[in-house]
Amino acid sequence: MYTYEDHFKEKKKIQNGRFSLYLEYYKGSTVDANGKRIHLRNFEYLNQYPYQDPKTAAEKKENKEIDIISEKIFSIRKAEYFQGKYDIKNTAKSKRLFLDFFREKTEEKIDSPKNYGNWTASFLHLKKCISTNLTFDEVDESFTKRVRLYFEKEAKTKSNTSLSLNSKYSYFNKFKAALRAAFDEGYISINYASKVKSFEQAESQREYLTQQELQALANTDCKYEILKSAFIASCLSGLRWSDINTLVWSEVRDEDNGISRINFRQEKTDGVEYLYISKQIRELLGKRQDPSERVFKGLKYSAVYNNEIVRWCNRAGISKHITFHSARHTNAVLLLENGADIYTVSKRLGHREIRTTAIYAKIVDQKMKEAANLIPTLKF
Repeated sequence: MYTYEDHFKEKKKIQNGRFSLYLEYYKGSTVDANGKRIHLRNFEYLNQYPYQDPKTAAEKKENKEIDIISEKIFSIRKAEYFQGKYDIKNTAKSKRLFLDFFREKTEEKIDSPKNYGNWTASFLHLKKCISTNLTFDEVDESFTKRVRLYFEKEAKTKSNTSLSLNSKYSYFNKFKAALRAAFDEGYISINYASKVKSFEQAESQREYLTQQELQALANTDCKYEILKSAFIASCLSGLRWSDINTLVWSEVRDEDNGISRINFRQEKTDGVEYLYISKQIRELLGKRQDPSERVFKGLKYSAVYNNEIVRWCNRAGISKHITFHSARHTNAVLLLENGADIYTVSKRLGHREIRTTAIYAKIVDQKMKEAANLIPTLKF
């Protein structure tokens, strides 16, 4: 019985009188539905092409050089297998500076403003508690516990106050995400992220609009029409800012029966979603354009647009501090108030865990409790 560690250096004939060298990885076998045994193999082509029948001294020399190169690659691949099998560290990667790696992961988030901001804030804190010379060689459970203790006891805001529980939760989770990435990419041989406890997340205040307030906004002028359309579309669909902002026309599907849906990959979770939308939402999207064109062309994340949302709300008589993300909260509450079950709401919002959606159910439940005392007391 072969195992995955069986590597075979093979060659096959190609044109021009040469071979193409490749490695074959045998991964065992399985039995299909018809009882037939299927052998599982992977192939890695080395981009090395020796002569099939070298005649000149130059051709023989080239073949010899190719043979040396291919043997080295073969040895490296076998070493990589045993390194993973026996939990041996990659000595080159283990010398990488941890903070340099974290900075690299931070820059990968630059297209997601809010997420990038959280990674950047976490990085600024980590620079205060991690030496700039610390390498992955020095990453262990003790190291992760020291970082957690820093966020728990020492970390301060710019105004020199202790971090909120949610900030600790968010920043430390970015640190854990970097540890997981380091493990996946071979910088460390143990996933230390799984060995250190996260902070509890406090239940944050979720500001949302009532049906009447949303109607008032719809009846009130907004300085930027594209912002008004996008915000209300988010209120009615539950789409995140990042998904609204990057939505293109190829993701909007109009079916023959008059039903429309949006097929998109969530920016935050990277999950593929299929979201059916109402006729009113489809009207807010506007007239179909080229497949690669953004639906809300001209929409952008800026202080100008954020401030206009506040001013727009004020003009509509709404004193709440509403942000674009409040539209998503609004959608969740309106769905639950109008009879949608929590599982359906969770699926529409793309939540990975039902407990995330349950927060909105608590809001609706609290409103029901308050409604119990709305009717004046009778006098007997």
